[in-house]
Amino acid sequence: MNLTALIADDEEAPREQLRIALARLWPELQIVATSANGVEAWDDCLAHEPAIAFLDIRMPGLTGLDVARRLAALATPPLIVFVTAYDDHALAAFDAGAVDYVLKPVDDARLAQTLARLKARVQAQAPATAPDTTALQRLLASLPQARPAPRPIQASLGREVQLIPPEEVIYFEADARYTRVVHEGGEALIRTPLRELLAQLDPDQFWQIHRSVLVNSRCIARAVRVDEGTMVITLRGREEKLPVSRQFQALFKGQ
Repeated sequence: MNLTALIADDEEAPREQLRIALARLWPELQIVATSANGVEAWDDCLAHEPAIAFLDIRMPGLTGLDVARRLAALATPPLIVFVTAYDDHALAAFDAGAVDYVLKPVDDARLAQTLARLKARVQAQAPATAPDTTALQRLLASLPQARPAPRPIQASLGREVQLIPPEEVIYFEADARYTRVVHEGGEALIRTPLRELLAQLDPDQFWQIHRSVLVNSRCIARAVRVDEGTMVITLRGREEKLPVSRQFQALFKGQ
């Protein structure tokens, strides 16, 4: 069975260089998406469910590490390879993090080593475990942070603009051309798509449980498994139940 992969880099030239190198060194590997930033990478991973994700560390919106953290919470996360332009001194942090990496510009010999490790993992049917990102977190903490502090959600109501503090939002739901914002004071519609909100909100507080739903984790009362493939969550003080897609059911493992 041919494996699938995703390449994410905010620069076109390194994306194309890696794509060409992979085609040369592992022609059977099918590239299902080339993403131009971290938000696209996350969205493309949900859409295509690649077996392998090559993630640039420094990307706007969501960094490669941000995307890796989100992927690690999925039921079947892909194998992660980080792509970096850092020098040898910084690479010690990647080695300490027990994740694989390739250095830009891509060197065939180094990439071949990485691909050999990936093939060994696949052939051994080793589970795709989440990488230890402690060292990478320290490295990124020393760099300028890409994500600003969350700002109020702005919703137009006639001639007024309503400012909704993110902590008062219960959940966001994609609704055709709009995003429905359900908050403590009622509901509102905004034009900001869910994929952009993902890059603005705290991932520890707002969990994606479905391609069309982001929920405030502090508002979740319980998760209920209806059958083998179906799960829903109930919210504190509310009657509606929100679906949890298969990809995100690993968020609710129990202790």
